[in-house]
Amino acid sequence: MMTVDTKTDTKTDMGTDTDTARTMRAVVNRAGGPIDGPESLMDARVPVPRGPNGHDLLVRVEAVSVNPVDVKVRASHRGSRDGILGYDASGTVERVGEEVTLFRPGDEVFYAGDITRPGSNATLQLVDERIVGHRPRRLDATDAAALPLTGLTAWEALFDKLRLTRESTGTLLVVGAAGGVGSMLIQLATRLTGMRVIALASRPESADWVRRMGADHVVD
Repeated sequence: MMTVDTKTDTKTDMGTDTDTARTMRAVVNRAGGPIDGPESLMDARVPVPRGPNGHDLLVRVEAVSVNPVDVKVRASHRGSRDGILGYDASGTVERVGEEVTLFRPGDEVFYAGDITRPGSNATLQLVDERIVGHRPRRLDATDAAALPLTGLTAWEALFDKLRLTRESTGTLLVVGAAGGVGSMLIQLATRLTGMRVIALASRPESADWVRRMGADHVVD
């Protein structure tokens, strides 16, 4: 998990105030391959996104999380353009497109972004409102950024693949239970099904964590 300071990340070049002249900070990769490569991860200035148009929101990113998909996208990058990394994020809506109906400027949001568009490791990001949620009030930006992809993965596993319901009973074994998806699996299963949850955790701090998440039993 990393947080992004966005207070001073945008600036206007040459004294103009147009999007084409403005830049922002971003973490980009210019080549795939090993993570220690000189162009694997670079702190750069890139143009501020044009828009928003249609259903897009322009979000000022406050926190992002790192997922396996980020590693795979970075390692496989072969394009001629810099790739902006990042998938999960939370932030505040700055502007909205003309077709937006669910959000307005100032709303605090979180989302799992679109892998076909520039990522969330930037000061500002365009994201379609239809894949965005209002950030829960009791979560800060960092906690909210850790939820989208892990939560979706856990939900799909339990309710789309296994088709569990509130009436489901039996035993659910969660391997790697202290990780992001595992933590979400435990919470969803214990709260939304009748399953008994057994969590695998190898370290004392991991065992303590999965118990706090609600696991019924912990196995080393």
